Amino acid sequence: MPSSTTRLLIIDEMHPSIFPMLEAIGVEADYRPTIKPIDVCEALNGFDGLIVRSKMRITAETIKNADKLKFVARAGAGVDNIDADTLEKRGIALLSANEGNRQAVGEFTLGLLLSLTRNIVRGDREVRNKVWLREENRGEEISGKTIGIFGYGHMGQSFARVLQSFDCRILAYDKFAPEKVSVPAEQVPMEVIQAEADVVSFHIPYIPENYNFADDAFFSGFKKPVWFLNTSRGEVANEDALVAHLKKGTIKGAALDVLENEKLHSLTEKQLANYNYLVQAPNVVLTPHIGGWTHESYIKINEVLTAKIKAVLLL
Repeated sequence: MPSSTTRLLIIDEMHPSIFPMLEAIGVEADYRPTIKPIDVCEALNGFDGLIVRSKMRITAETIKNADKLKFVARAGAGVDNIDADTLEKRGIALLSANEGNRQAVGEFTLGLLLSLTRNIVRGDREVRNKVWLREENRGEEISGKTIGIFGYGHMGQSFARVLQSFDCRILAYDKFAPEKVSVPAEQVPMEVIQAEADVVSFHIPYIPENYNFADDAFFSGFKKPVWFLNTSRGEVANEDALVAHLKKGTIKGAALDVLENEKLHSLTEKQLANYNYLVQAPNVVLTPHIGGWTHESYIKINEVLTAKIKAVLLL
């Protein structure tokens, strides 16, 4: 435990359970969820730590006045809004709470898959409009399918676990950490997934190497039409290519919890054209980046962050 009180600035909305958790490890929280991004730089002076969700990017400019900063903690999974290189150069620890919402993402991805393959969303819309079509909404079972998972960190592993009872084959490809792949998944090259998968699910982080990872060449590499799920980041899938392959039928359907540009009132002309296609396509399910968004994960994220902050302070 630190010998003196550690001061922490929180600049995003957090579940109130964070305060007693931090107090228990000797951390004093200054909670400013309404602070404007432009004011964060000046405010950080004198603080040992920072907790951020997705309010803003944390860059070298943001932390230039942070004279005591020991850690930056991301209350969520992805850290693409934080300049990790700058933190590393200054010896500032970067913490994230991937473990906190992994169960939520695993369950949600299964829900997306069922919504697609069993026409749940489409059927709901039709019945609300007094359209009762049974044969037209005959679906497919997950049992017997081959599921290809891209990225086998906490989220990919969680999805694999919830799939175990469905009697399906699970293949996994992780470019950066293939050693993570274990039962119930089988570690394979990307080409094997492209040759054999019926379903493809993305759980990869948004880093420069993964930008537009799913492009035209990627989708063209599949030997049969696939269901495509993305609960990671919109930037890892090229929307032009996705829409083109949905139109061609090489993608049977898509469930997207993320989009290339999630600020829907600031879409470029090209983004708007793709968006307009996706929203009217009967074989597309769209949700507003809520894969990890549960009441339980809201608290679990705090538990994970508190444990990691404690570990940093004990170093």
